[in-house]
Amino acid sequence: MAFFLGVDGGGSKTAFVLINDSGQIVAETQAPSCYYFSKGIELVSRILADGIGTIIAQAGIETTDIDYTFFGLPGYGEVSADIKRLDALPHKILGHGRYSCDNDMMGGWAGSLGAVDGINVISGTGSMTYGERAGHGHRVGGWGELFGDEGSAYWIAIRGLNAFSRMSDGRLPRGPLYDVVKKRVDVTSDLDLIDVVANRWKGQRGAIADLSKTVVEAAGLGDLIAAQIITDACTELARIVDTTRTELGFAAEDAIPVSYSGGMFTASAVRQGFEKALALLHPSYELRIPQFDPAVGAALYAAKKSGAPLSETALANLRSN
Repeated sequence: MAFFLGVDGGGSKTAFVLINDSGQIVAETQAPSCYYFSKGIELVSRILADGIGTIIAQAGIETTDIDYTFFGLPGYGEVSADIKRLDALPHKILGHGRYSCDNDMMGGWAGSLGAVDGINVISGTGSMTYGERAGHGHRVGGWGELFGDEGSAYWIAIRGLNAFSRMSDGRLPRGPLYDVVKKRVDVTSDLDLIDVVANRWKGQRGAIADLSKTVVEAAGLGDLIAAQIITDACTELARIVDTTRTELGFAAEDAIPVSYSGGMFTASAVRQGFEKALALLHPSYELRIPQFDPAVGAALYAAKKSGAPLSETALANLRSN
């Protein structure tokens, strides 16, 4: 029996899933985010070692029993000088070289579409797309929270915080967002929000991005400003999909499978808004519900990279898990 391990890193967590060639999930666990830009590359090694240790303990196997592992790492490829070091880290943990590393976008694509031609859009802490057509892959977005990641949880949250500040001092009329944010961060004085975000949270991406849920909640309560933020986010996500389509060279008559991954898509308002925005850009998009989550997708990609992709029967078994 062959074992394939998928590791899906992200801005809020790192997920590990071990599957076998029959399409059974043998073990799975979660660990903190391995997004290393603020804490150093040693963080990646610690997170991977702990997660893999838990996986092999659950499965009752050794690392040498894992036939292939795919590591989807957030930020991979965005600092050229780090690639060689990131590529080398898993060897010390696994004790062999049957693995590969790439950006975490690969797990989202492989999981959502079952590793077939098409485009996956991610809206989690950050945002980006990855698509493939006829063996060619292309990425759009993922430029980070300082000047990119449009339509992501962080992008939505920052705009929500900006709207709160303007509601607080009278530049915008106060809607439900104002009270929802105060309740969420537990402040009585509005300016204490600065202390919470900057000092207590120390500007952490994940903590700030979590406030996107507050914006979604406020939109559901009828806040027009919050609703516009969600609409704008959906428009941005549709645009990066459309750019990916163009760059991959899909013909005008081609049906284009599109799916999605990331926490923002758990909100029905985001899913519905994205579908509407996508339909306005091109008539041939086929929006598909994700088949598997990104961690399972990473394991499927590991099987594909090993040269032994799962059979249709195994995929059907995996869907039934």
